[in-house]
Amino acid sequence: MACAAVGVPGLFRGSVGAICTQAALLRLTPSALRHLTLSSIMKSKRKTDHLERTADVVRREVVSAAKVCGTAYESPSVKRLRLLVADKDFSFKAGQWVDFFIPGVSVVGGFSICSSPRLLEQERMIDLAVKYTNHPPALWIHNQCTLDSEVAVRVGGEFFFDPQPADTSRNLVLIAGGVGINPLLSILRHSADLHRAQADKGSGYAMGTVKLFYSAKNTSELLFKNILDLVNEFPEKIACSLHVTKQTTQISAELKPYITEGRITEKEIRDHISKETLFYICGPPPMTDFFSKQLENSHVPKEHICFEKWW
Repeated sequence: MACAAVGVPGLFRGSVGAICTQAALLRLTPSALRHLTLSSIMKSKRKTDHLERTADVVRREVVSAAKVCGTAYESPSVKRLRLLVADKDFSFKAGQWVDFFIPGVSVVGGFSICSSPRLLEQERMIDLAVKYTNHPPALWIHNQCTLDSEVAVRVGGEFFFDPQPADTSRNLVLIAGGVGINPLLSILRHSADLHRAQADKGSGYAMGTVKLFYSAKNTSELLFKNILDLVNEFPEKIACSLHVTKQTTQISAELKPYITEGRITEKEIRDHISKETLFYICGPPPMTDFFSKQLENSHVPKEHICFEKWW
């Protein structure tokens, strides 16, 4: 699954409210959705296509209409979309992705949801962030997608964090490379929502600590710098270590305390191993292969290591 595929109130200014209200009227008929899905599958022939790569991965049956109600650029090469999904049967778990169906585009996209499940529950919205590539769905998003564009989405994926209230408390270590941050951001935001629920109600799942390791070429390619807002909101519970591998400009004072120049190291990860800790890894295949293997060599149970590769 390609994780290259954002949920913060106030990100998308302007006429969002009016557009999203109109979007609530959007409905695709079952026959139209079925035709969109089947025709896309039939035309999707390249082995690198999302549907073929994920043919054996669990996904939901429901295909839901969605409408673009916000767009913005997170970096020069990554465009964010906010989608209104009015269908009450549409739901997802933090870390999952969507099949992304575009009318008139035969190739189906696969993009991780970056927002928390709570945003969908409260506002019927999900956020995606898509890096520019020559893949037809990404090209459409960057060059043709506008406010009011209508698409369809279907949830899939076995890479998620969905603890139940009675489950054992766990710590999380999230390891992200490049746009692999996307599903991990959804998990991070979901963890923050669980902390808030505990603080407000004193009930629900007892979330442990979360440590994010996130590497990119330089600070302009580090997406979602508002991650630091969560670190500041939960200083005892959420921490992050941001890595840059090819920084050529001066690092801003705001980011500097969190920045390490150089790759994420095996030792940094090993220092966080415990029997209560789950590891989630998403990034380029060599990175996910390296850290999952190192964790196994350090005797972390396989069921405590979750990873997804972006291509």
